[in-house]
Amino acid sequence: METNLSKYQEDLDRLIDHGQLLYYSLALELNVVEERSKKQLLKIFEGKELPSFKKEYEAWYSEAMQVIKQVIPDRFQDFIRLYKPDKRKEINFLTYTISDHILGLTTRQYGEVIADGTAAVPKFEQQLSILKSAKRKFESSLFDIRQILQAELFDNELDSARELHKKGFLRGAGAIAGVVLETHLAQVCQNHSISIRKKHPAINDYNEKLKAHEVIDVPSWRRIQHLADLRNLCDHKKKREPTPEDIDELINGVEKVCKSIF
Repeated sequence: METNLSKYQEDLDRLIDHGQLLYYSLALELNVVEERSKKQLLKIFEGKELPSFKKEYEAWYSEAMQVIKQVIPDRFQDFIRLYKPDKRKEINFLTYTISDHILGLTTRQYGEVIADGTAAVPKFEQQLSILKSAKRKFESSLFDIRQILQAELFDNELDSARELHKKGFLRGAGAIAGVVLETHLAQVCQNHSISIRKKHPAINDYNEKLKAHEVIDVPSWRRIQHLADLRNLCDHKKKREPTPEDIDELINGVEKVCKSIF
């Protein structure tokens, strides 16, 4: 499932990037770019061939339309109307669509141009914005999915730890609970864009960073410190062996952290 989601995200990024190139191509073709911006774009794409809007738009539209339909269905009809409206009484700058430009349509009144291809530029820009909003929605949904999957995994791991604890394998149970805690804190740091330079950070490294960035308060920081000490009893030879009470406290404490700190 993770692989499929990542592939979908890559395809969406590719679609947005190609749409951006089509937008530059359309804007330059119709000369609707400010002179300064035009010079910058021409410099960026010097020696490179921009895609032909009229030749490549239809394929882009078909693919993008399916994304909108799946990810943000409430914007699906808006996306389509920018390409071709259901009904219109007249063709002017506001009702002119992208399909009109592809057909090369220009409307005139008393010899004056009312609408031509330049009217399609803001329509395509809006389509591209809708697609970008689909990316934000997808990333948000993907984040929720990952959190749910991770929560289920942690529950299973802690159940395994409880089973080991019940059978008297205290160190093994504590070690599993410690891994769950460390993994969860790493994810919390990632959620808050907190980077850690240390190559192999441990529970206390994440704990200190989260406190420094005010993600957790002092009581939470102290509780995690205590859980880290209990975990160390299981991972390293100390003056005393971990007791059943220690492991019970560790497992329950880790579960509470996973369900209260995000």
